[in-house]
Amino acid sequence: MDRKKFLKASGIGLGMVMMPGMVKCQSALANDYSIKTEPKIIKDEEGNVLNVIGDIQTHKLVGSETGNQIVEWVDNVDPGVGIPPHIHTKEDEIFRVIKGQIEIMVDGKTTVLNAGDVAFAPKNIPHSWTVVGTEKAKMITSAFPAGIEHMFEELAQLPPGPPNFQKVAEICAKQGISFV
Repeated sequence: MDRKKFLKASGIGLGMVMMPGMVKCQSALANDYSIKTEPKIIKDEEGNVLNVIGDIQTHKLVGSETGNQIVEWVDNVDPGVGIPPHIHTKEDEIFRVIKGQIEIMVDGKTTVLNAGDVAFAPKNIPHSWTVVGTEKAKMITSAFPAGIEHMFEELAQLPPGPPNFQKVAEICAKQGISFV
């Protein structure tokens, strides 16, 4: 078979094999991107600041701005503050350390992240983090798909002082998050 005939024959065969997947992919994209989104530039000092039980979060992007694809916030956290081991059932998370040190546990493996380091915690995998060292840490956290920002808004409404763990667990459970 010459080259032209081969390419023509294999292209048609490949198209027939890939067509169902391509149609399915187009269908999924239409559903995921049905919400019109607009470009946005957010300066470092901008965003919605929440005190989520000692985790000072500045929300930069939320689901209503990203077609519910992603939410992103900056954690500005004092040494010793952290989130105990928990599991998400709805969203994956990415943690990017900008300043300071974060001890992170993902799926039983613990390591210290420094500026420039990144960790990925997929849904259904236990993870936790704590600021270690002596300086405040700054970390960019992304969660996808979006939705978790509503839980953070509710947690930020809790009264100051030591949190009522039962109430925190109840709020988190509505988002499909459980503590382990």
